[in-house]
Amino acid sequence: MLLAAASPKLLLHHLVLKLEPRFLLRSLSSLPSPQLSDPISSQTLREIASAFSHPNPPNPLDPLSLSGFRPHHAEAVLRLLLLRSDPASAVRFLQWSERHLHLSPTLPSLSAAAHAALRRQMFDVARQLVDRMIQNFSFAEVLSAFPGSSQSLCSDPGMAFSCLTECCCRAGITDRAVDSFLRARQMGISISPLVVEELLDSLVTVGQIDEMLEIYRELSDGYNTLMNAFLGKSDDQKVLNLHRVLMERGFVPRIYDFNRFLNSLCKGNRFRTASDLFYLVLEIGPEPSVVTYSTLIRACCKGSRVDSAVGVYELMVEKGIAPDLVVYGILIDGLCKEGRVNEGHGLLRRGLNDGLKPDVVIFSSLIDGYVRVGDVKKAFELYKRMLEEDVLPNVVTYSILINGLCQNDRVAEACGIFSRILKQGIEPNVLTYSSLIDGLCNAGNLKEAFELYELMINQGFSPDAFVYSVLIKGLCKLGRMNDALRLLIKSGLKSNTVTYNVLIDGLCRAKRLGDMLRVFRQLVVKNLEPDLVTFSVIIKGMADEGRLREATMVLFQILKKGFMPDVVTYCSLIDGFCRHNNVMAGFRVYDIMLMNGVDPDMFIYNVLINGLFKEGHVEEASKLFSQLNERAWELDIVTYNTMISGFCSVKTIDKAIEYYEKLPDERGLQPNAITFTILIDAFCKEGRMDEAMYFFNKMLDKGPLPNVVTYGCLVDGRFKAQNFKNAIALHEEMLNNHVTPNIISYSILIDGLCKAGQLEEASLAFHCAVNRGLLPDVVAYGILIRGFCAVGRLAEARMFYNKMVADGVKPDSLVYSTLAEYFHGNNSVVNVGEPKPNA
Repeated sequence: MLLAAASPKLLLHHLVLKLEPRFLLRSLSSLPSPQLSDPISSQTLREIASAFSHPNPPNPLDPLSLSGFRPHHAEAVLRLLLLRSDPASAVRFLQWSERHLHLSPTLPSLSAAAHAALRRQMFDVARQLVDRMIQNFSFAEVLSAFPGSSQSLCSDPGMAFSCLTECCCRAGITDRAVDSFLRARQMGISISPLVVEELLDSLVTVGQIDEMLEIYRELSDGYNTLMNAFLGKSDDQKVLNLHRVLMERGFVPRIYDFNRFLNSLCKGNRFRTASDLFYLVLEIGPEPSVVTYSTLIRACCKGSRVDSAVGVYELMVEKGIAPDLVVYGILIDGLCKEGRVNEGHGLLRRGLNDGLKPDVVIFSSLIDGYVRVGDVKKAFELYKRMLEEDVLPNVVTYSILINGLCQNDRVAEACGIFSRILKQGIEPNVLTYSSLIDGLCNAGNLKEAFELYELMINQGFSPDAFVYSVLIKGLCKLGRMNDALRLLIKSGLKSNTVTYNVLIDGLCRAKRLGDMLRVFRQLVVKNLEPDLVTFSVIIKGMADEGRLREATMVLFQILKKGFMPDVVTYCSLIDGFCRHNNVMAGFRVYDIMLMNGVDPDMFIYNVLINGLFKEGHVEEASKLFSQLNERAWELDIVTYNTMISGFCSVKTIDKAIEYYEKLPDERGLQPNAITFTILIDAFCKEGRMDEAMYFFNKMLDKGPLPNVVTYGCLVDGRFKAQNFKNAIALHEEMLNNHVTPNIISYSILIDGLCKAGQLEEASLAFHCAVNRGLLPDVVAYGILIRGFCAVGRLAEARMFYNKMVADGVKPDSLVYSTLAEYFHGNNSVVNVGEPKPNA
């Protein structure tokens, strides 16, 4: 009741005490309140205030009421809005009153509203209000009323000065911004670092060096702030000039501050500026410290400028500054990463002479260097020395050793080290797991690799894209494409373009081009960027399958996208055309390659020579070889083998022998196992077994030793010459010489035995191949099926056919034609779901 009967002023006083802190009472006490005799009641004022709480308020007064609206009414509404802590509504009301009532807001009103906005962190609203103050009042009045009233308003003066300084900068009145900054510093008030940067940016833009130096004097971290501001607006030379000006005027930065700025330049890839500034400091100061040198040495090494890093190190020593452990660690690591491990080791010896005690970082860098150059033995020698000097290896050291062992196919030893670090209580990291998983996959131990993958997850580690790429590659190598696809889905966001490239390559090799294209589309959908490797793999996959038109279209598409295909990409397409008897199209791709500035390598010429021979263009192939010889190309053994194979394929073995005899005389090359095997195969196919055996015996006497293909050619030749006993003896000799047979060599043996009517021995040879872990292909099955059919043993032929289907080997047209021929159109032998043979 008392409140109801009280005057509006008392009611307002009660609301202020109840709803807002005391600062509102103080800030608005000078503003008049409406009297009881006013034509506009307090209730009306409250309704007006409520109306402006909406973003699009309706007109709150009728024309008659508007005529009685006075400035003190506007102040009362503003007071109500600020009581509600609603600065945005206050701004809407001020705009409305100015537009409809022509009442300009007072400086205290704007100041109070701006402070309220700052307290609510409504910085855009606050800046809008401060802009009005700057436009409508003198700067001295604004400086007194706005930041100056912070204490009476219980507001943060730093925020007020920051807002005022920022608004002055944006309005282009940098001198007023400087006044605001200096007034704040005189009062011991700190301004936001971001605003200081904006102020310095503005001063740099207008070139007010003296004002910049005034601000520099007031900042605790002035050097970095000023130099960074100048760096963003000027060229490198002006940054150097600014440092010179600072030194000339006595503003000598602390070396700590200089080192911070130098480090920021290096991290921002401004190496040239950092280097020039470093040498300027050597000339005019301040005196560099060890950290100064190490900062630049680290930047040199990261930017693959190791020689420059060594130069800085030598300069450091020349200046009498002793390099510390950090400097040696950075420089040794940089040398080792570039494969200059001997220089790195030499630097270590130099440090040891100066009393350096190497730590685990230096030892690990050197061990990594030896692993990178493939010298795992030396890496382990260094590891032993590390232990002798009581330097304990850490997880990085062990991970490097595991990686080195895996790269050298010593996976069992790598697993031993992994077990050792677990026993020592050292927690493996992602690099440890990924290196060992990679080694296991490359060794074909996919089961163990996935067990380690599961252990990695159980230990709380998240496999990265490298781990998924390695596992997918391992699955692809074993032909487990569906498992690889499932793992890609499981990897989710962890997969990257490399992961997709691995799977796309695997699908191409498995001749699943439809799945390959679907995976490629998925890559694009995931917003991953296909790279040159992606397109090169796709081109090769399509070319290998004879889809040469599509492969060519992909080439033109990537050229249009701005990619620069390399020689490998072009070679894949050229090879595809040559293998599909279109060597002229291969030469057209070759011409496109030259037009795009890509130099062919010897492999491309070998492909073209082989393609010419394949289509019977013997003269053109010989001419191309001669041109390469005349142009001083480094013709290697592969090129000569291509020529020898080409002449053998067109049954001009004597010409092939001429090229064989040129090897040591013209090029100083030695024939390899492939050279001899090509010649032996050609002689065998022509029934010239004595000459074939001459080259075979030459291999046994002087090397290189014959391989499984060499033996296979001779065994096949012996069988075709009806010399069954010698053929079988050659196969036995191969086994005795520890040459591992493959399914092709067994197929040759089985075929010869079948043709000799020795079907039991042929069946036994088949089972020997299976027992050795070899997977019989459609050729091996087809030989046995035809062999048993030829002698009327149809039940056994049916048994091998059913086994073939059960093993997942798809019958080819030769198998079906055999079944059709010997089963007289009776298709009952064919399992349900298989294609029916033609009668």
